[in-house]
Amino acid sequence: MKPKQRQNAIVAFLQKNGKTTVGDLVDYFETTGTTIRKDLTELEKRNEVIRTYGGVMLSHEEGDQPLDRKTHINTEKKRLIAQAAAKFIHDGDSLILDTGSTVLQLVNFLKQFNNITVMTNSLHIVNALSELDGDQTILMPGGTLRKKSSSFHGSLAESAFRFFNFDKLFIGADGIDLNIGVTTFNEVHSVSKAMCDAAEKIILMADSSKFGRKSPNIVCTLDKIDTIITDPELPDEYLQALQKKGINVILAGKSDD
Repeated sequence: MKPKQRQNAIVAFLQKNGKTTVGDLVDYFETTGTTIRKDLTELEKRNEVIRTYGGVMLSHEEGDQPLDRKTHINTEKKRLIAQAAAKFIHDGDSLILDTGSTVLQLVNFLKQFNNITVMTNSLHIVNALSELDGDQTILMPGGTLRKKSSSFHGSLAESAFRFFNFDKLFIGADGIDLNIGVTTFNEVHSVSKAMCDAAEKIILMADSSKFGRKSPNIVCTLDKIDTIITDPELPDEYLQALQKKGINVILAGKSDD
């Protein structure tokens, strides 16, 4: 089978079977791991697949989906990550909440805090915040509404964050690469970059499936991240590499925490 034919067959296999491992592809196509990895590298360049730790999935399987669909993926992990993230918040804090299903979970834990200010470009988060009875000041940047993510983007949204300085930014990701940094499928990622510049500390909230992925758009490099909150399934090699970079890593839900 020629490489192009096999690559198309790999996409068809993933469409039928969903996320799989390199080993499963080696067995199915009766070829070598080196050959499959070359095929996956080519498919990744064409943005047809996403490489994960030890596996591969179609790029549209989880990537730039509407937020209401993402909320049903790894829900319990995201809840535990949000619960751990809330421990970094104190009364009187000023916060930025980036759009994303994991960050959205954090809203459920904000009622306990008094006199906090929250700025976000997410309509979903604003709606969730408005249902809380606590003492929160809510700010929105304005801009152009992106219906798929129910978030505002554009030059107006970006410039709004330049007028403020916040204590903490809570941000999600579609992919986290040790060399490239935090990446996203969202083509309007420049708003997230502006958020990074406006915050004293950046706290990244992402489940372990996001590590080892490379999405098309870079939000920031890892040297800008203060804390990463993920789940205990994060591979040891990533944990050690992140800690060597001086990043505080929290494994939310770990039994000995």
